[in-house]
Amino acid sequence: MSDSLFSDLPDFQPGSVWLVGGGPGDPGLLTLLAVKALKEADVIVHDALVNDDCLKLARKGAKLEFAGKRGGKPSAKQRDISLRLVELARQGLKVLRLKGGDPFVFGRGGEEALTLVEHGISFRIVPGITAGIGGLAYAGIPVTHREVNHAVTFLTGHDSSGVIPDRIDWDAIGRGSPVIVMYMAMKHIGQISANLIAAGRQPDEPVAFVCNAATPAQTVLETTLADAEAAVARARIEPPAIVVIGEVVRLRPSLDWLGALSGRKLVCDPFDQPAEKVPA
Repeated sequence: MSDSLFSDLPDFQPGSVWLVGGGPGDPGLLTLLAVKALKEADVIVHDALVNDDCLKLARKGAKLEFAGKRGGKPSAKQRDISLRLVELARQGLKVLRLKGGDPFVFGRGGEEALTLVEHGISFRIVPGITAGIGGLAYAGIPVTHREVNHAVTFLTGHDSSGVIPDRIDWDAIGRGSPVIVMYMAMKHIGQISANLIAAGRQPDEPVAFVCNAATPAQTVLETTLADAEAAVARARIEPPAIVVIGEVVRLRPSLDWLGALSGRKLVCDPFDQPAEKVPA
């Protein structure tokens, strides 16, 4: 890659931290600033959802530190991760905190940045493509379509304690958001589906689970709101996954560009097609 692409980009100063979004998986979706950070960082503190192919862009000799947090598995405490960034920066290192997706979209980047402010550490925020947009695009599902929706809601399926956030107004979301995109929601999809149906959503509303989005291991399960929990169990799919609820899911038979590259025939009128019931 030509160095001229990076010549006008900001300097990565020793003793500073770059909080960088690594995108949903495909290294081609990294920003130029993200690649620059990978090529210059002395130490890279990365999440579990950062694709290994992205880490291969790190400069030779850079130290990789795993700081992943996965539900139900032993993981570092958030405060410890934040303080580790401070410690490394105070050693005069160029510290890259590489997070999956975007650091400010359910990525705890704000918490880490506030700790850096507290300790007087210089930092830069580098946005990334969040999985709730980029991951769905790789599944052929747009988050908005002017004939379907003019609003979309992004929410997380669990809070820091691992349960459904009690501050989510399911009635308001159920009534007011035609498309709902959920992060970390697979574990509680049965209760979430019940909450939304109770709020007035139709049981046969289309739902899609996009697992390992924007990676070679990507799989997509299409089902309905009422059958979502059972469909996940039958398909035996596992996180990480993005879940999308709404009529935009019906556009996938026409917009599954990755499937088309593998020989799948796209249709011209997606709204006449029944929802799929098996992983694609």
